Amino acid sequence: MDEQIGDALRQKIKALGSLVSLEMGKIFVEGVGEVQEYVDVCDYAVGLSRMIGGPILPSERPGHALIEQWNPVGLVGIITAFNFPVAVYGWNSAVAMICGNACLWKGAPTTSLISVAVTKIIAKVLEDNRVPGAVCSLVCGGADVGTAMARDERMDLLSFTGSTKVGKQVALMVQERFGRSLLELGGNNAIIVFEDADLNLVIPSALFAAVGTAGQRCTTARRLFLHESIHDEVVAKLSKAYAQVRIGDPWDSDTLYGPLHTKEAVKMFLDAVEQAKQQGGSVVYGGKVISRPGNYVEPTIVTGLPHNAPIVHTETFAPILYVLKFKEEEEVFAWNNEVKQGLSSSIFTKDLGRIFRWLGPKGSDCGIVNVNIPTSGAEIGGAFGGEKHTGGGRESGSDSWKLYMRRSTCTINYSKNLPLAQGIKFQ
Repeated sequence: MDEQIGDALRQKIKALGSLVSLEMGKIFVEGVGEVQEYVDVCDYAVGLSRMIGGPILPSERPGHALIEQWNPVGLVGIITAFNFPVAVYGWNSAVAMICGNACLWKGAPTTSLISVAVTKIIAKVLEDNRVPGAVCSLVCGGADVGTAMARDERMDLLSFTGSTKVGKQVALMVQERFGRSLLELGGNNAIIVFEDADLNLVIPSALFAAVGTAGQRCTTARRLFLHESIHDEVVAKLSKAYAQVRIGDPWDSDTLYGPLHTKEAVKMFLDAVEQAKQQGGSVVYGGKVISRPGNYVEPTIVTGLPHNAPIVHTETFAPILYVLKFKEEEEVFAWNNEVKQGLSSSIFTKDLGRIFRWLGPKGSDCGIVNVNIPTSGAEIGGAFGGEKHTGGGRESGSDSWKLYMRRSTCTINYSKNLPLAQGIKFQ
């Protein structure tokens, strides 16, 4: 049925993309792209459904078979955030369903129309196949509903996407009842640019990672570490690129950058810019509210702050990029890792040794570790998620399906003897 759900979403992709744009505020092409991601995950899940399973392991006992059996957990609760109101539900529900689970979705209160629209499309596909539409149910509401889901023992797995602060509360409530949670929380993601980097890749990558979705992705680049020898050149080129970003109505096909989601986000933006100035930063681009209807702010570049300034270590869900100087590889790798979150990270270099040091145990401590591409724009085939205060959860590709199932280790004796493990004699 995932295949049919994907087809049904594909048929309404432009209408759904428009609705995402209307409610969330991201540009139309990103809204369509987000629905496309759900379609792609459906296609991926269809293939995955023929591949999941456990190994047959060698038994140390003659006449015995040792196998792993994977079964559905049962009911998967899915709490999603405003910034990706369709795709994150898709990552969870498509994979959860092929694992044999039912889903209960609570979308963000500010994006409830898209939640209702997607749920109705899925329900029709289910009912056309004589499966109750309630297999993929929806609840709308605020923190009270989320709290009820976290505390309900019938919720076999709770997948939560949102802030680290709320995620910690969810994790504690679920753990209190010994439930299972999957957490996708904050990110304070860095791009590191070495002196040998190809700046033709760096400038568009930093621009997309910092400005895309108006800085409201969990994978948005918030820190840009530049080797001191190229710092001024990159800042000048990046500022020039920022000046060319077309700001406007998210439904306009020419627009690259739309509004922030809420008035509260605008206030957070202004507070962060003020704190950055107080802590010694210089605003070299942007920093102000744009005087037009809606929650528009200027994409902003701040230079001159130390790597460990309190505001640099704070995830502000807005388009503010802190540009920081470094001298040596070892120090900048440590600076990448010194924030509490561990979601996404990127370096730009041509040095093969450095690339593998970055990927290795003394390199990035993030769940997503990139080379010569931005921090954002992850593919569905890999496991998506991060370490530390990002929560440790993984969704979408690779072996993320295991989180939606429970594993049993099964020993089958097909002989007439009863040998014990470890050679124990009990006679």
